[in-house]
Parts: sequence; structure tokens; C-alpha cells
Amino acid sequence: MDGPIVTRDEIAEARTRISGYVRTTPVLRLEPEAFGVRGELVLKLEHLQHTGSFKTRGAFSKMLASSVPETGVITASGGNFGLAVAHAARELGHRAEVFVPATSPAVKAERIRATGAEVTIVDGYYDEAWTASAERAAHTGALVLHPFDQPEVVAGQGTIAAELSEQVRDADTVLVAVGGGGLIGGIAAWYEGKTRVVGVEPDTCPTLSEALRVGRPIPVDVGGYAADSLGTRQAGEIAFAVASRYVEHVILVPDETIVDAQRALWERCRVIAEPGGAAAFAALLSGRYRPDPDERVVILVCGANTDASWLMSGGASPLEEARPASEVRPARGPEAPDQPGALK
Repeated sequence: MDGPIVTRDEIAEARTRISGYVRTTPVLRLEPEAFGVRGELVLKLEHLQHTGSFKTRGAFSKMLASSVPETGVITASGGNFGLAVAHAARELGHRAEVFVPATSPAVKAERIRATGAEVTIVDGYYDEAWTASAERAAHTGALVLHPFDQPEVVAGQGTIAAELSEQVRDADTVLVAVGGGGLIGGIAAWYEGKTRVVGVEPDTCPTLSEALRVGRPIPVDVGGYAADSLGTRQAGEIAFAVASRYVEHVILVPDETIVDAQRALWERCRVIAEPGGAAAFAALLSGRYRPDPDERVVILVCGANTDASWLMSGGASPLEEARPASEVRPARGPEAPDQPGALK
């Protein structure tokens, strides 16, 4: 709990810094008992941000706070931060290199390249890509942007909460998907425990939950359906320090419930969310988080960079296509969450 922490003042400074470069994303207030869930549900539609995810905020925040050399900027990313860095670099006139793990969807690497960055594909997950990018940065002297463990990046992500606190002034709980923890670190740092912040991770990527369990960030095995955006093996030091103070707890959800959440968001709200972007909603839909009847819950839909053709066609998800037919359970209607799990 004694590690580096981002403050509300730093988040406020980041908000001023990135103003004019990022969108104020809307909120969607759902009808009473939407999806058969008690409480008042509000979706924060951050997937409508430039490049389709919240990551643009942190990328602009770091670049605008730094002196960028002629060799430009460099990062490693499962896709969304790479897209954000490519976009911000293009807008600010910098060269960008992005190292992408081979486990990320090809559509993300293609979009990064189309946005103007140089892309290198690396076998493995995020950590392998990060190692390769660090080696390259040592040769070029480019400014290194970390997807989730730099103060300026975390402060940039925290601007979502500063914005949200004006849009939904009386929120009781905010549900946030967790990968490396930059997003939940920024959001929890803004709220400082005054609004309940709950993390949501796939049970195949228990990065922050394991860190909190043992008392420090540790490497964990990651994989599964949402690993392209949430498959970071070790939580960031900043995220851990903030979460230790201000995150109430972290919920684990199975991959199948994330598929259900993607379907429900599309079928009922016409919201397309990538697996990581739908993870927070999966906690509600599955019953892993059960609000009180009068609780106002904000669910952060944080990313939309996915091939959504299966959603729009009503076909099988990529997860279901990868499994034998005998193991694929029928799609569950959104009105009856039936997954057991930890309650508040």
C-alpha cells in the first residue's frame, strides 16, 4: 500500500491537458430492472472514444506531458493502447512504433498500422511484446509509453471518473474491467473511496485479484477469451497502490458470461463491446455482483475494437466456435442472471 499513487490533482491536470483532444463520452441510463437486475443501471459509453477505447486519454496525457524526441514514441499493446498511441502520435505529429502480441486479434494490428504507426508482431502475450519494445527503445531513444503503469497515463484514464462524476453525481458503485489496472487505478484515485469502485476480471486473467490476495503484484498465468485486452500477467505498481486503498474488491467472471454480456448489450442496447469492454457488465448479468434495489450502478463499457459480425448475424461467438459443440451451452436470455458467485 506504500507504492506510487495518482492524485485527484494530477487527474484534474490531465483533464485540462487533454481537453480538445478527447471526446466527452455519453452515459445511457437504463430502464428500471433492466436485464432483470435490481438497482438503477447506467452505462458509461467510453467505447465511443477516439479509436474505440478509453486508452486514448492516457496516450494523449503522457505525450502532452513529455518532451518527445525525433525518434518518436514506442509502446507494446494488445491493440487498444497501440491504437491510442498511433492516433495521438498522428494528431501531435510524432513517429510511433507499436509492438503487438500475436494473440491479439488481427483487426487491431491492422488498424494500428492504418493509423500510421509501424507495427511489429511478437509471439506470445503482452509481456513478450513489452520486452521486445523495451529492447527496441534502448536502441532508438524513443519515448516509452506504458499502457497502464505511468502516472500520466493513469491520470489520463482517471479523467473518465472526473467526467463521470459530473454526469452521474449520485453514483453508488462503478464497475470497471481490469487488465493491468491503469483504468481502475485512475478511476479509484479520483473517487478516493467516496464512491464504491469494484473491479471485474475474467477468471482466466486474475491479475489484480491475485495481487490483492498476496499483498503485492505477482506474475499470473493468463489466457482465455478476453486476454487480448485484459491478459496482463502482472498488475501495475500504481494500480496496486490505488486499489489497495480505494477498490472495494475484484470479481472474477467466466469467459462464457462475457459472451452473454456482449450479446445482451448488442441485442438490448445496440452497443457493440469487445470482450474486455463487456467484462464489467458480465459481473451484473451473471449475478456475480448483485446491487441493492435502490443502488445506482455505473458500468464502464470501455472498448469496442472487435469483429462484431457474429453479434450482428446472431451466430456463434469466437469462444463458442473454438469449443466442441457438446461443450457450448445455449445462449442465455438477458432477463435471468443465474450464475453463482461472490456477492457484495
